[in-house]
Amino acid sequence: MIERELTADVMSRLQTTPAVALLGPRQIGKTTMALAVGASWPTGSTYLDLERPAEVRRLDDADSFLRSQQDRLVILDEIHRLPELLPILRGVIDERRRAGVRAGQFLLLGSAALDLIRHVDESLAGRLTHCELGGVCTDEAAEAGIGLRRLWLRGGYPEALLADTDAIAARWCDDLVRSYLERDIPLFAPRLPRETLRRLWTMIAYSSGSLLNSSRLAANLGISAPTVDRYLDLLIDLGLLRRLAPWFPNATTRVTKSPKIYVRDTGLLHSLLEVRGENTLLGHPSVGASFESLCVENLIQAGPTYQPFFYRTAQGDEIDLVLASAGQPVIGIEIKLSSSAVVGPGFYRACDALGIDQRYLAHGGDGEPYLRHGTTVTPVGELVRTLRAGTSGHEH
Repeated sequence: MIERELTADVMSRLQTTPAVALLGPRQIGKTTMALAVGASWPTGSTYLDLERPAEVRRLDDADSFLRSQQDRLVILDEIHRLPELLPILRGVIDERRRAGVRAGQFLLLGSAALDLIRHVDESLAGRLTHCELGGVCTDEAAEAGIGLRRLWLRGGYPEALLADTDAIAARWCDDLVRSYLERDIPLFAPRLPRETLRRLWTMIAYSSGSLLNSSRLAANLGISAPTVDRYLDLLIDLGLLRRLAPWFPNATTRVTKSPKIYVRDTGLLHSLLEVRGENTLLGHPSVGASFESLCVENLIQAGPTYQPFFYRTAQGDEIDLVLASAGQPVIGIEIKLSSSAVVGPGFYRACDALGIDQRYLAHGGDGEPYLRHGTTVTPVGELVRTLRAGTSGHEH
């Protein structure tokens, strides 16, 4: 089992808030985390999987059942499948609050952020806080004895990461892609043919880390740009894609204003690219973009209090990842696969233009971090630890 850093945050929030929503894609490890939290909860817990008809039947009289749990932590898995429960939860939470139970009532698990959050806004505002669980990060993998190359190739889904062989991991990722195409995505958007959706997802995989051009995608697929945008929004809300916004400081600066698009998990990315092993990956035309996808996702997860952006000017000055706090860019990160890579002058000009003093080159090699021309050159895993520990030099 891989220990997840988010577990402590979920426990802390439950100790101060009536309900916590733990969001993330299917199979990412939400249930495992929730069961571990429930097992250690001091007043006991009750777990219900809302994908199982037998457990849904226990909620035929949901109001009576939930009130009967008294001070137990109730864990409701796949809550987005039964949104009519949310108004009932509100009543139970308020009743328990009046009885003096002000925290640790419900842990809600959802893999469809768009649907869950809409109903939460209507029903549980002020009573619930959100946590997002992403894939296993480099530091979590390292604690379990898993190296960067294996994490990069297989991605951050625990089942794939812990598989006995790369071939088994690849097959698991293939099955998950198929499951999303055949089951999960049609549940929310049944209109687009499955093969068209696969082509869209694959096209995004081949351009992961590139600027998003919905019109070009639409033209290649023979559908409208608004349709592409609608399905991109769905894939983003399901935790499968990340849309990284550009940072543009003022109206007079000539900068790129189109977002970048990433496949968030490199295991799924490599499934879509039909990459079947490390040798294939290292020789693939998308190897650099794949490594950037891994790093961007890990670094954003490691610094959740920052707002992530990228920066690119019309002259080509660029920062792969900008981390902002309180509306100001504070960290600039260049990403390179090779540990011997150097930062180009465009990175320094971009950091100077934005007033960024904390500058990093994150790479895929080993070794200790060191300073070169005002930029800290560091393995990506070390930078993840730095951001996680809050020791980047920025109080946030």
